[in-house]
Amino acid sequence: MKLAAAKAEQQSLLRGDIASGNLKRKYFMVIGINTAFSSRKRRDSVRTTWMPQGEARKKLEKEKGIVIRFVIGHSSTAGGILDKAIEAEEMVHGDFLRLEHVEGYLELSAKTKTYFSTAVALWDADFYIKVDDDVHVNLATLGTILAGHRKKRRVYVGCMKSGPVLSKRGVKYYEPEYWKFGEAGNRYFRHATGQLYAISKDLATYISENQHILHKYVNEDVSLGSWFIGLDVEHVDDKRICCGTPPDCEWKAQLGSVCAASFDWKCSGICRSVERMVEVHRTCGEDVNALEHASF
Repeated sequence: MKLAAAKAEQQSLLRGDIASGNLKRKYFMVIGINTAFSSRKRRDSVRTTWMPQGEARKKLEKEKGIVIRFVIGHSSTAGGILDKAIEAEEMVHGDFLRLEHVEGYLELSAKTKTYFSTAVALWDADFYIKVDDDVHVNLATLGTILAGHRKKRRVYVGCMKSGPVLSKRGVKYYEPEYWKFGEAGNRYFRHATGQLYAISKDLATYISENQHILHKYVNEDVSLGSWFIGLDVEHVDDKRICCGTPPDCEWKAQLGSVCAASFDWKCSGICRSVERMVEVHRTCGEDVNALEHASF
């Protein structure tokens, strides 16, 4: 019943927009930066490096069709001190997308569903991207990669992996539902690593329309990959989306292969990103004019 209601609501909104001539403008990509209440310094490190600020960010939306927002829900105590701190930060920067979601590490899969559902309702874009707030991104390079897949209706882009299913309680990335994946020692199906991935509009719409019946595994990247099993989806494995920090991304840039995203595997993000984001940006960032001259 919830699924039928969600589909009916979307169709009704679309009919209303067409009738009124008020169709939403088209965007190229929506980038949601996953963040937490405790990550103010991480957000500031992103703002001072690869995320344009103020009028530059508005110009990016208008001229390039690129929307960037920090994505966060609400605390378990509605209107509490944590929510008020985000509201104050939003008043200064205006770069948040607030979700109807209660924050919590074990709720990342639910947050991912809510993010894609909210983003596809707000912005009509070709691609919807999720990236962590301790990852360095080169926007022009990422855009160029995705532009090459623009004509594909159902595409899932990232660094595809197939890690082990961890059945031992207490270890990092423990999988409570390990028994669903067969015998001990088995590996997951192919899915994009969670630091950064992109999906096309059709897939974001599919998540939105089916969010009430999509199963949530404890690991958010596994959940996303599982939602596309059985669908006619093209998986694109692009290693430019998972470069290491210097010297890895530096060497690649010198060889003419600029990375779209850089992080440290051992930390699942840039180790000590607050202190090192500027260094990574200075060493591995694309040309300062790359985004202005890019055509998507």
